[in-house]
Amino acid sequence: MSEMTEASPIPEQQAPAEPAVTPAGTPAGTPTVTPAGTPGRRPGPALRIAAAVVAAALLGVGIGVGVIKVEYDDAAPTAAPAPAALPSASASPSFGAKSNGTHFGSMRDLLVPLPEGYTLGPDDGAYGNDTELTADQRTAWIEDSVRGYPQKLQDAIRSQWQQFQLKGAGIRSYVSPDTSFTVTMWLLQYHQDAVKADNTWVSVLGSDSGLFRIGPDIAGHSEAHCYLPFADPGAKIDRLICSAAEGDLRVEMRVEGIAPLPKDKAVTIFNQQLDRLARPGAST
Repeated sequence: MSEMTEASPIPEQQAPAEPAVTPAGTPAGTPTVTPAGTPGRRPGPALRIAAAVVAAALLGVGIGVGVIKVEYDDAAPTAAPAPAALPSASASPSFGAKSNGTHFGSMRDLLVPLPEGYTLGPDDGAYGNDTELTADQRTAWIEDSVRGYPQKLQDAIRSQWQQFQLKGAGIRSYVSPDTSFTVTMWLLQYHQDAVKADNTWVSVLGSDSGLFRIGPDIAGHSEAHCYLPFADPGAKIDRLICSAAEGDLRVEMRVEGIAPLPKDKAVTIFNQQLDRLARPGAST
């Protein structure tokens, strides 16, 4: 869902010779990278061979799904424990999370509403700015995600998406009250084991690849991770990427705005989104 250079989406670039996909989830021959410890330091030319693969993982392409094998049978979801009886029972919620981590309801309801003072932001490509993706759009999203990669890698990702199935997806974008930054929030719904594995893999790549600066922590959500792509000294625009797993939903937030980004404000929105999805029920 990128942000590997100062231009926005990762441009379709000429891919290296088709690599074999290794169990670690990266093409064979990807350079070993020593984590960079100095903010503002940009990766050298050798790292850019791997940059597209790493960024794809952080930006929702789902390469982690393409390299893990999970055997499962979808068990019938169990409802969340009923709250203590009240004099008058309220209507069943139209969206939320069950105690087993399965979410129900529309993606637009599950996405965090516009905070006070915020307005809807720009469209994210063909997917709009406040959308629950249809089945055809989800298929198109997968195709968009693999475009520009070697054919073997494309086929591997498509094959695994067929196994795990992208059951739902939604996007909402937000513009801050002072218009200094925009937030794009994505929800991707698929099998919980794959969601968890992908998020773990993203965490390792984001922290150990040397291609990103470590971002702020998300209080109360240890499974959430934030990263900042490297920027040239004095760059006027900065970006932040956050990823988390909540049951059967992968949550991704992208922030772009005038440097320095008000990371605390962006993190507040991400925290609200994760709280909204938390089991046994989504908050309103």
